[in-house]
Amino acid sequence: MQQRVIISQDIEHDLAQAIAETEHDHVFVLTDDITQECCLPKVASLFAKHNATTITIRHDDTNKTLATLADVWTALQRGGATRHSLLVNLGGGMVTDLGGFAAATFKRGINFINIPTTLLAMVDAAVGGKTGINFGGLKNEVGAFANARYVIVNTCFLDTLDTANLCSGYAEMLKHSLISNAQMWAEHINFDILQPDLAELQRMVAASIAVKEHIVADDPHEHGIRKALNFGHTIGHALEEFSMQQSTQPPGALLHGYAVAFGLIGELYISARKAGFPTARLHQTARFIRENYGAVAFTCDDYPTLLNLMRHDKKNTSDTINFTLLHDIGDIRINQTATDEEIREALDFIREGY
Repeated sequence: MQQRVIISQDIEHDLAQAIAETEHDHVFVLTDDITQECCLPKVASLFAKHNATTITIRHDDTNKTLATLADVWTALQRGGATRHSLLVNLGGGMVTDLGGFAAATFKRGINFINIPTTLLAMVDAAVGGKTGINFGGLKNEVGAFANARYVIVNTCFLDTLDTANLCSGYAEMLKHSLISNAQMWAEHINFDILQPDLAELQRMVAASIAVKEHIVADDPHEHGIRKALNFGHTIGHALEEFSMQQSTQPPGALLHGYAVAFGLIGELYISARKAGFPTARLHQTARFIRENYGAVAFTCDDYPTLLNLMRHDKKNTSDTINFTLLHDIGDIRINQTATDEEIREALDFIREGY
């Protein structure tokens, strides 16, 4: 089943139509404690008309766990959900990832609708049919491919976000431009994400989603070109997981998009080293990221841990570390590898810029 993405100008109207066109004997709404307070009021009256049952979980990626998934299954079961029920996931990427997996597995699969409320979820997590949870200290280790019936994207929710979460989502948009075309990339590195024009951003979001939709349509189960969407993520996921392990110390775990942004720097460096990516564009992109995302806290003593995390990435097919690299913007090289020494150089470049 192919999902339909709606770039919405009227969230209540578009959600009402999506629910009407989706089989449902009962509607359930999954939120986290933050989106329940900040975002649910924007559509609460519509859910009230459907006598929807709200399921609320704790926010933050550290709660994207088997225990939380079991809590959602339990809430569906106690609420009388059947295989004809509908789950609406209202929230960021953690909610759409976990909620999609819950829907894909409860009663062997029920319909679900994603309403992403963060920029990251709009351009990445909620679109493309990937669902899952973290497991065994690794991100998205357990999951399934399952398409939402609808993904409804409306930037009205972005006025609830702080700058850090806007930047987090914007890193995935920057990735989309790097694997797509130079005009989009130039637009992205010249956009003021710290003081964004939300109307302009909605247009850019639609274009960014179109990049991902095109790739996913060509390769829904990641056997080929969909691996381009992993650009920046081999190093990025390692940095994110490392920061989660260290998060008892301030400033806490990296937001996913920040980890991806730093991963983009590292993997563009490897692309320049091994695939001929233009160094001028490497430095322009790295400068934009450093100016807007700051620095990431790790030292050369942490390299063995980071390399080990990369080796455990589910994208690997052997003991080698797999990358997507770029020869130029939009010129993609999937199924590439790098030596430990080349990866250490990339980590040096992330830290020091040399």
